[in-house]
Parts: sequence; structure tokens; C-alpha cells
Amino acid sequence: MTISKKMTTFLEQGSWIRRMFEDGIELKKKYGPDNVFDLSLGNPVFPPPEILYDEMKSLIDNPDKSAHRYMPNAGLDMTRKKVAEFLNKTTNHDFQSRNILMTSGAGGALNVVLKSILDPEDEVVIFTPFFPEYFFYTDNHSGISKIVDSDDKFIPDLNSFDSAINQRTKAVIINSPNNPSGVIYDEKFLIEFSEILKKHENKLQREIFVISDEPYRRIVFDGIDCPNILDFHDNTIVASSFSKDLAIPGERIGYVALSPNIENQNLLMDGVVFANRVLGFVNAPAFMQRAISNILFSSVDIEEYLLRRNFLCDELEKLGYEFVKPEGAFYLFPKSPIEDDVKFTEILKKNKVLVVPGTGFGKKGYFRISFCVDWDSIKGSIYGFKKAIDSID
Repeated sequence: MTISKKMTTFLEQGSWIRRMFEDGIELKKKYGPDNVFDLSLGNPVFPPPEILYDEMKSLIDNPDKSAHRYMPNAGLDMTRKKVAEFLNKTTNHDFQSRNILMTSGAGGALNVVLKSILDPEDEVVIFTPFFPEYFFYTDNHSGISKIVDSDDKFIPDLNSFDSAINQRTKAVIINSPNNPSGVIYDEKFLIEFSEILKKHENKLQREIFVISDEPYRRIVFDGIDCPNILDFHDNTIVASSFSKDLAIPGERIGYVALSPNIENQNLLMDGVVFANRVLGFVNAPAFMQRAISNILFSSVDIEEYLLRRNFLCDELEKLGYEFVKPEGAFYLFPKSPIEDDVKFTEILKKNKVLVVPGTGFGKKGYFRISFCVDWDSIKGSIYGFKKAIDSID
């Protein structure tokens, strides 16, 4: 069977995250699931909060015969209104339901936004380390990814960012708290970042959109403030989901929120609504739109993530691993003890520990650990981490 040359290339480049996850399945078949410690995938092990089950049960016990029919492509009016109210309280910006599009997860949100704003060969700036699908999402809509590197604290190089912007720059994707580093961009960074954008917007006489990918916004540790780019850049589009804070990634429910400060707001909303339809999403899942609408302030117990972060950081530091302590999300991104991060992840795999090489996130020389897993996997992995670093000459 023949597939496109582009798809053949993409399959070869493929997501390291999924590759390691699939390797884990084979290792578990070979050695038994209790003997393999899979820290590769950001797939929350916790069940959703009980209140979600209560909402779902209520919907099932009190069925609305029209509940499963087509709806406006933007989503249920009730749910969009509730999301707008939630954002009003959490951002202090004046969101209305007309600013909200319900989507099939954050991935769906990012795709409908990029479909709406990109012309062929428009550029999207992406900061390392990045969620690898950004590259493919941009390509989906004939865009070009422009990669800007970060320093050893995973803060983007703003001088390089300034130089990267040109006449073809249409958007910048930011992700804070960041996957894979757990870093949060502080207010000083966001102010300087926004000043650069404003300078170039004035020069180009048009907007440059910031697409803020925010599925981890509510997973923050140690009382650290997570500043909102909405406070600094008017042309901001939020793409988010309930996958992480409600632990329902398989339900594919998220949203796009257009900053109320964007000019030509109605035209942009028309664009994302149309994209939602023609990309084949049509509308976000009807049942989950109803189920989440009354529990938007609920979440899984963030303390459980904090305990896992602290345990891993303490244990890996004792073993000699170097890392920036994550401020949010549920990932740790240590420096590889050898230059070749792919080779080191293979060493870990031989010791039955599965992680993802930093190469897959555009940051060679590091590797990602996911700690949204069960305690047995986390504690059981420590021996493998020890054997791996001890094996380095």
C-alpha cells in the first residue's frame, strides 16, 4: 500500500512519546507489567474527581431526548457561557460566550486556530523544549515552524525570538506550565516577550497572535504564580482542555478562548467555528460538554502530583542527576548524563525504565519523565535510574 511521501517522512520522525509507550507495552509482555516502569506518557493515572461521576450519572438518570443531536458548531450555548464565566473569574478579563469555541481537546483547539489564521508558508514560532505535535499541527495547515531555542533553565532566548520574527510570522505558540520541562514563564519574561511582539506588530501593521496552550495551567506547585499572557498581549488565543486537571484525556473535551481585546473578534470566531466543522470535528462531544459545565472549578488532587515530584527530585538528586525543579505540570526534564540522550534512554530501557529523549522535544541532551503515574512505577524506577547512571564511565 502506498501512502504520501510526507506521511512516510513524518512516520519516520514520529512522536518519541508514543514510540516509547509502545516499547513499554512490548517490554511488559516480556517481563511482566510489575517489572517495567513506564514513565513515558502524560496519561494521568488518577481517576477524575467524584463530582464528575455525579454529573455524568445525573445526565444519564435524567435524559434529555434532544441531548445527542447536532448543535451549533461552536458548542452548546450553556457550556460556552459557563466557560466564559470561569475565565472571567480566573483571568479578570471580560469573556463572553461569543469568545468561546468548544473543541475536541487542546489538540483540536490548536488545529482549528491554525487552520483559521495561516496562509501557505506563514510561520509559527515555537520555543524549545516543545510538545512535538506543534510541528505537525502547523504543517497540517501549510504553515512553517520556526524554532527558537531556550537556555539551560528552559527560558526562551528573547534575542533569538526578536530575530526570528519577519513578514511571514503569523503566530507564536507558548506553553506555560511547560511540557516537558515544568517551567513557568514569569511576569518579567512575559513583559519582555510582549514588548517584542508589539514592536513587530507596529512595524508590520498587523497582529501577531500568541496561541497559549494551557492544559497544565491549574497544575502549579509551591504557591508559584502562573502569570497569564492575556494580561500582556491583546492578540492572544487560549487553547486548553480538561484532560489534565480533570484527568479525562480520553474524553477529548477542550476549548478555544479568544481574548476580548482582539480586533475583528467576530471574523476570527467565524473562522474557528468554520474550521471546527470542515476539519471534521463538527462539534465537541455533546455529553462531555454537559458533564463538565457545572464543575469547571474542580480538579484532581494536585497534592498527589506534588508528592510525586518531590520524591523523584529527592531521589534523582541523590543519584547525581541534574535538573531544573518543575514548577508545574507533571514532568521532570533532567539532563542526560551523556551527550547522546537517545542512547541514554536506551540504557534506561535496558534497565526497564521508560522515558522520552529530549530530542523528541527539540532539546537534545535531556530526557522527560512523566510523574502522573502510580507510586509503584515511580518507586520501582529508582533502581533502574541508579543502574543506568552508574553504568556511565
